[in-house]
Amino acid sequence: MRRTTLLGGLATAALLAAAGTLPATASAAPVSTDAFTRAVAQLQAHSGSALVADGQSFTLKNVQTDADGTEHVRLNRYADGLPVLGGDTVVHLGKGNTWKGASQSLAAAPTRGAKARVSAATAGRVALAASTAATRRVDGTQLVHDADAAGTTLAYEVVVGGAYADGTPSELHVLVDATTGKVRDSWEGVQRDGTGNTFHSGTVTVGSTLSGSTYQLADATRGGHKTYDLNGGTSGTGTLVTSASNVFGDGTLANRQTAAADAAYGAQMTWDYYKTVHGRNGIRNDGVGAYSRVHYSTNYANAFWSDSCFCMTYGDGGSGWYPLTSLDVAGHEMTHGVTSNTAGLRYSGESGGLNEATSDIFGTLVEFSAANSKDPGDYLIGEKLRSSGVPLRYMDKPSKDGSSADCWSSSVGRLDVHYSSGVANHFFYLLAVGSGSSSYGNSPTCNGSTVTGIGNAKAGAIWYRALTRYMTSRTNYAGARTASLSAAADLYGSGSAEYNAVAAAWSAVSVN
Repeated sequence: MRRTTLLGGLATAALLAAAGTLPATASAAPVSTDAFTRAVAQLQAHSGSALVADGQSFTLKNVQTDADGTEHVRLNRYADGLPVLGGDTVVHLGKGNTWKGASQSLAAAPTRGAKARVSAATAGRVALAASTAATRRVDGTQLVHDADAAGTTLAYEVVVGGAYADGTPSELHVLVDATTGKVRDSWEGVQRDGTGNTFHSGTVTVGSTLSGSTYQLADATRGGHKTYDLNGGTSGTGTLVTSASNVFGDGTLANRQTAAADAAYGAQMTWDYYKTVHGRNGIRNDGVGAYSRVHYSTNYANAFWSDSCFCMTYGDGGSGWYPLTSLDVAGHEMTHGVTSNTAGLRYSGESGGLNEATSDIFGTLVEFSAANSKDPGDYLIGEKLRSSGVPLRYMDKPSKDGSSADCWSSSVGRLDVHYSSGVANHFFYLLAVGSGSSSYGNSPTCNGSTVTGIGNAKAGAIWYRALTRYMTSRTNYAGARTASLSAAADLYGSGSAEYNAVAAAWSAVSVN
């Protein structure tokens, strides 16, 4: 198993009808055609209280069975072939198929024979105007019976797709009265943002998925990324983190979900950074999300990426350490996966140092991109992990950690990859920020030169293109200089200010 660490060392549809047949699909776990048949029969037998009338039909959604054998059969209701929104019902059947009532909110049976006076096209225009998304389109329109306390009204259900200004996808359902053309109601169908009370990054939104009555820490909009609690284990996936309230954690380490919220937030910020900045659709660029595991082992003060499980794993830390789930660590770990699926830099010698530096570089850029006031962008690696506040690594002057190299020499390749990475980290800082004193640090050069930075955006674009277009598994520092100059030439032109800045920054760390 290859792993890299932050530190050294539809179920079958059951379709029957009470009156007529309506082709439709219904998912159930488990699916029970027999329970559905019996439930519909009981509804017909108790049609008065159940508000069942001619022209109605039902489809099965699911069946839940209690330990004592009581069945709760959840059904969707239709009238004259149209869905009755708010007309769904749960039929409760006791032992021996006894009627125990039905749960529903329907106030009266749907009125039959209603006709639409507003066209579907008009309803679509009304629905588009009701959306506040930055981009929007009509994805579907259907006639429905909309049920409320006053009864049922014929309406159009219009689904308006698109995305909000921050990139959040939208699936707005708008109910337009088929008689008046006015909006009756609307709701967002993308329920992905829960609340995460993290330890490192404060209160944030995290991608979640509603499954039954429980929210899972699973982000359907970012490749299906999920967060699991290993509960001290060292293998498998553990338990998927869930919440009844769509709130995960309370910001303290006493709550096990706090670290999970940090990991989920870090993963989504990393996904968003690569997608927004580099157009990369996930680690493998195939739209598939990795997964995260928290509470690994006991007093484990590290975090790692593993190709074999395609996952990130985080320890809780130990004496003097906090959980390893900070933003820059999440970005760091996921970037190991990006590197593995692009250049494949071998994790040893100078290529190993470049591999580690690539993770530090993009972990830093993820932190800047997130713009989280609780964890603002800087050029420190792991600055939130130790109770002392001492970072793991420094990009302005890597040797401040006591082990990392500021400048290249022929012996750099013999260092641990977490320390040989210092050369590339120093290069990137000089390229982005420049030499000398700044609000982020005080960066010297190895040749006494002065380097003017070109900013994170350009420096990051150059490094990403070098990684994905030019570096190979055994690229060394001289090769990285060539690769990044080629990338700069592609993006900004040979001899451009950006190209010259790349050359100057490499010379400033003795890679000539």
